[in-house]
Amino acid sequence: MNSASDTQLAADPQAATTEGAIQRVLVLEMVRVTEKAAIAAAQLVGRGDEKAADAAAVEAMRRAFDNLYMDGTVVIGEGERDEAPMLFIGEKVGMGKGPKIDIALDPLEGTTITAKAGPNALAVLAAAEEGCLLNAPDVYMDKLAVGPGYPEGIIDLAKSATENVCAVANAKGVKPSDINVCVLDRPRHAELIAELRGLGCGVVLIGDGDVAGVIAVTDEDTTIDMYMGQGGAPEGVLAAAALRCVGGQFNGRLVFRNDDERARARKWGIEDLNRIYKLEDLAKGDCIFAATGVTDGSLLAGVKRRRKVTGETILTTESVVMRASSGTVRWIRGEHRIA
Repeated sequence: MNSASDTQLAADPQAATTEGAIQRVLVLEMVRVTEKAAIAAAQLVGRGDEKAADAAAVEAMRRAFDNLYMDGTVVIGEGERDEAPMLFIGEKVGMGKGPKIDIALDPLEGTTITAKAGPNALAVLAAAEEGCLLNAPDVYMDKLAVGPGYPEGIIDLAKSATENVCAVANAKGVKPSDINVCVLDRPRHAELIAELRGLGCGVVLIGDGDVAGVIAVTDEDTTIDMYMGQGGAPEGVLAAAALRCVGGQFNGRLVFRNDDERARARKWGIEDLNRIYKLEDLAKGDCIFAATGVTDGSLLAGVKRRRKVTGETILTTESVVMRASSGTVRWIRGEHRIA
């Protein structure tokens, strides 16, 4: 049994007259895919085995894709074909007929979180019309994000953290010390954290799960105003797809540590290695973002197991699915009965 609530955040005058490549039924089908991956990963929460949890989510997501009426191509996946046994970049998913769809996915965003039973582990994917998602290599990305409502161009990755915080504070009509910034808790961010705290900012440190961290800037209840720091480039594209649906601004710049990573980027058609990507450079056109909680977090509740007196086991899931063309956000609670 699924229950869904809709939040209409924007209107597209063409949405009522044309579905495009992404049809309405496909939006909800994407939730079924993330649900399957989350349920599989949840069986290994707290077991200390990151690889097993990730493999379970990958296999479940792949099987779920097989039933979808689409000609899908993975543009962001578990790695290149030689590195990943399934859901690799370039892999075809779906039934092989129907609309041509590009897929970015992370079957388990937060493998370490899951192994340690920490917060904010998710099963995540984004889907868009062919050619609308950046085929980002598996390298690091400098990220900067704010939520909706600010003047266009309020953030700029070419400027310092101090300049960006002050710009957002001025637009919000508050002092820099009133701004809260979400940052991944990593040694590489020591200078950034010191700079932010020097301004008096509140720094919300997260252990993993920067997709949820970026999305948090769109939710006033989190009190997070900005996201800053360096994380995975694939996760940057997934987060950008979510912001395309609900509003906000995002800057991303790929970070290369060696010649091998630069060569990998050029292999996927990226020539300007210093480019600062804006939101629609990463995810454009009509796109879908879907996520299901694996463990409890700020965005979604995790998978829960309940056993009834009849002997029936019920797993509950909480998911969100968003669509850019309509601006619709659906929060879905699912009950999955297991004999």
